[in-house]
Amino acid sequence: MNGTGSVGRRLFRYMLLFKGRVIAALIVLVLGMAAQLAGPLIAKQIIDVHILAVEKPWYELKPESVPADVRSVPFGGLAYVRSDWAKPDELPGAAEAELTQSGTAFTLKSPAVGEVVLGAEDVAAFYRHDVQPVMLLVGLIVLLALAASALNFTQSYMLQSAAQRIVQRIRMDVFRHIHRLPVRFFDNTPVGQVVSRIANDTENIKELYMSFMATFVVSGLNIVGVFGALLFLDWRMALLSLGLLPIYAGIIVLHLKYSRKYVAVIRARLAEMNATLNETIGVMTMIQAFRREQALVGEFEAINEDRYRNQIAQFRIFSFSGRNAVYFCGRIFIAVIIWYFGSESLASAISFGVFYAFVDYMGRIFEPIIGIFDQLMNAQRAVVSAERVFALMEEEGMEAEPDSSVARRPEGHVVFDGVTFGYKPGEPVLRSVSFEARRGETVALVGHTGSGKSSIMNLLLGFYEPEAGTIRIDGRDIGGLSKQSLRRHMGIVLQDPFLFTGDIRFNVSLHDTGMTDGQVRRALREVGAADFVDRLPGGLHEPVVERGGTLSAGQRQLISFARALAYDPAVLILDEATSSIDSETESVIRHALDVLRSGRTTFIIAHRLSTIKEADLILVLHKGEIVERGTHDELMARQGRYYRMYQLQSAG
Repeated sequence: MNGTGSVGRRLFRYMLLFKGRVIAALIVLVLGMAAQLAGPLIAKQIIDVHILAVEKPWYELKPESVPADVRSVPFGGLAYVRSDWAKPDELPGAAEAELTQSGTAFTLKSPAVGEVVLGAEDVAAFYRHDVQPVMLLVGLIVLLALAASALNFTQSYMLQSAAQRIVQRIRMDVFRHIHRLPVRFFDNTPVGQVVSRIANDTENIKELYMSFMATFVVSGLNIVGVFGALLFLDWRMALLSLGLLPIYAGIIVLHLKYSRKYVAVIRARLAEMNATLNETIGVMTMIQAFRREQALVGEFEAINEDRYRNQIAQFRIFSFSGRNAVYFCGRIFIAVIIWYFGSESLASAISFGVFYAFVDYMGRIFEPIIGIFDQLMNAQRAVVSAERVFALMEEEGMEAEPDSSVARRPEGHVVFDGVTFGYKPGEPVLRSVSFEARRGETVALVGHTGSGKSSIMNLLLGFYEPEAGTIRIDGRDIGGLSKQSLRRHMGIVLQDPFLFTGDIRFNVSLHDTGMTDGQVRRALREVGAADFVDRLPGGLHEPVVERGGTLSAGQRQLISFARALAYDPAVLILDEATSSIDSETESVIRHALDVLRSGRTTFIIAHRLSTIKEADLILVLHKGEIVERGTHDELMARQGRYYRMYQLQSAG
């Protein structure tokens, strides 16, 4: 990985896949933000133009002298016109008057009436022409608030649905990629860690998109909008307010710097916990049989305790640099603003409406800043998770290959020519292995554990590449073949058969929608599994729980055998396939094999030598080398390693 920058670019590229939704949501966001920011400006209009306008200069004159198109207020037999309603030269014979407010009392001073304290009805009369505009503006504020709520809901829904779609795409890309990874990767990586990256880490990435688009973008635009409104109100206070941004930026930088290492450890410990859980649950019978419960509990507790300590350290940093820091700096700043602009110079420096709107806008800055801080922890977890997911996606995998449905079925002529292979460099498990299996032949591989039998089959299936030598099928080096094409015409039955959650039919057909019930039944019948399947309540559609726990070992093996045969393979591989089957079931399979071997090349890995007497070729392996080869009778006559192995089993 190239660091956070690379992660950011890849996350941005995924976002571009749904740019239409994101752009539409951002447009709605801007409209909603405009509706929200318009509120204080309208409030300023109400205060300065209508509520405080009563203290503007008034003109006193006779009612008949007031022009017909000029508003006026009758009081004491005279008419009073506010200076914003008409100019002095439009009012012949008018005298200046003054209306002042002290607390809740209003006083009128004029040449005609002198100084008079107005009653409530008189004050209402002087506001008579402002009531309707104020009500309209208040109604506009309510409408804008409703519109802002609707727009905010719409943009939030659109952004979050886009985030869900983006993460859905990432999760599917990761899932597809793990199918392209070589088997060697899974040999060295705990299953729980892979599961954690696909399930937990992708879910955290979703939080990143939701935090970024629904919080960081929204908050960022809100902050820009608020400062734009502040500049419109008063550039001096706006410039002074800009001093908050570097302070908050510094707090964010410090927060990210000191908490990132704890987040990385937390995610790593979570993956270790998942790996431990996966391994523990999978071998619970062994753990209980050997009384290792307390040891594993202690191991899990150590991982959990380390995660807890790092989580507490991160929370400590967040508590210091998050909401508390924002409120502390913001309140200090507002106090300075009130002290500086709220003194005696307030009346001459700025209007009260501007001051009110300014304080309102400053309060609106804190909310998005706090929103950013509240989401920083989620964002950090998500970035670390994204690094882990993209690291998995950067693991070198096999190139995607076209559909191999048109690939020609091979004859099944298999040749190993001087093949050397090791799972670790410098530690070969196969040394210059050479043999040939012609079409329709049965080749058996025998030898002690670790002699290399399964490694030969892993190479034949293309799970690993040989270090030296070649493997050819029908004269073609399988290294140049599509792995899908190679395996399409191969069937395999493992010693420990794996059944998927579903039903019997699914476990035989494995997502092949073109396979009919008749083909499935025929495969089951040929391996001798039809009888017990028909006795099940659901027949072919009998539910199969995880790993086929409700079936016996022999029944699971028969179903996996039918699975291999249903695809009519050219090469059939039986890896200890009869080890979990009783003698009666084994005889059924052997009878089916006699019919099915015609036209197929069959490889059998077996410790029970009685099952391979009729093999066309038996290869005896020892420490990665073929030390004997021949038919059963030939090897018995030679009285070598195979003879001794057979005698030991017969004596047993």
